[in-house]
Amino acid sequence: MNSIVYTFIVIGCFFNLVGSIGLHRFPDIYTRLHAATKCTTFGSIFLVAAVMIQSVGTWGTEGMSSPQSVLTLHAFIALVCIVLTNPTSAHAIARAAHRSGVKPARAVVDDLEGDRHD
Repeated sequence: MNSIVYTFIVIGCFFNLVGSIGLHRFPDIYTRLHAATKCTTFGSIFLVAAVMIQSVGTWGTEGMSSPQSVLTLHAFIALVCIVLTNPTSAHAIARAAHRSGVKPARAVVDDLEGDRHD
């Protein structure tokens, strides 16, 4: 079971690292938000899953009165909060940037947009 936990930790740290690099390297707010929220949400899922697997394993050997049961519950609640708030906050920031007139860097302009007939 420890190998699964260590694998999840490595995967989670990898995605958080990739998100950090994307946050630094991408040119505008929209692509930075994409890197920050997608990668860190996915990385956090793996890190919290590692915590939950480890604490459930300890909880199973020590019984219901173990403090690991509370850790498992807290990790699950934190995971739900992360999964709900990361995309929501990224959407709110992107919408505010769009409404403020922030244009994407190196964006492709669709010249045929006015020709659409809905």
